Amino acid sequence: MTSRADKLGRMVSLVKLQLRLSEWQLAQLRQQERSLQHEQEWLVGALNDGTPPAGSSSESIARRLNRTSVGARAVNEQASRQLDQVRRETRRVKQLEEVAKAALADKLRDAEKRSLEEMTGTSLTVRAWTPQPANRNKT
Repeated sequence: MTSRADKLGRMVSLVKLQLRLSEWQLAQLRQQERSLQHEQEWLVGALNDGTPPAGSSSESIARRLNRTSVGARAVNEQASRQLDQVRRETRRVKQLEEVAKAALADKLRDAEKRSLEEMTGTSLTVRAWTPQPANRNKT
């Protein structure tokens, strides 16, 4: 039978993995935000130059800029939600680590208590097996 401390330890490791995944997802969203911002900057620069790149018109660049802006807002909102999730999971990891630490301390105390009881019980058994010294005072 596995102890509570062992189960909590496994839970902590799983929650930490979930946290790492959430942090990775947040990093991916931040990367998407940066690439969309770079694209917006390029499109604004292309519109401001007055001479659109070959095969593009000012209207098509404006539509593309509009789509990019909408996408950037959506990614920003998603990144904000992901950041909130990362913060929640970080708090959860800390709480579980504290609970697991307390459970491990309880487990160690119980093991020490059993060990002391075994040593005490063994020493009583040994005393019962050893003969008592004879009383030399005869009255």
